[in-house]
Amino acid sequence: MFRIGQGYDVHRLTENRKLILCGIEIPHHLGLLGHSDADVAVHAVMDALLGALALGDIGQWFPDNDPAYAGADSMKLLRCILDSDDFQHWQLVNLDLTIIAQKPKIMPYNMQMRQSLAAAFGCELNQISIKATTTEKLGFCGREEGIAATAAVLLCNKK
Repeated sequence: MFRIGQGYDVHRLTENRKLILCGIEIPHHLGLLGHSDADVAVHAVMDALLGALALGDIGQWFPDNDPAYAGADSMKLLRCILDSDDFQHWQLVNLDLTIIAQKPKIMPYNMQMRQSLAAAFGCELNQISIKATTTEKLGFCGREEGIAATAAVLLCNKK
């Protein structure tokens, strides 16, 4: 059996925050604002996983009004999902992630981000695709007000 899920997330860029994508700190004068570390890429991945298995969304699993998740490392939150009983009978076939940002340039960090996600999933690097795009200066991403991410996952039963 196969299951497909898709996820989307967006966070505002702001001063005095780190920019973390796929668990990797990206040098930039602005970072993402959020209750956790605001790793927009990992949040999209988590929602794709939860969607594939009809398990709700990250807001249900990790509410942004719960002080326990203030400043949380999103890679650790991803690990909670991957270690859950709900996920134990499933494995990743592939992940396709797109990060939407005018700046900074994301592709110099592509390999590090892919390696970070492959390690989390315990899978081969060729199962993880990360792409980056701009919005040609249109919309909030184009105005450098925020960063968005979309993710699609294909899971298969471990049987």
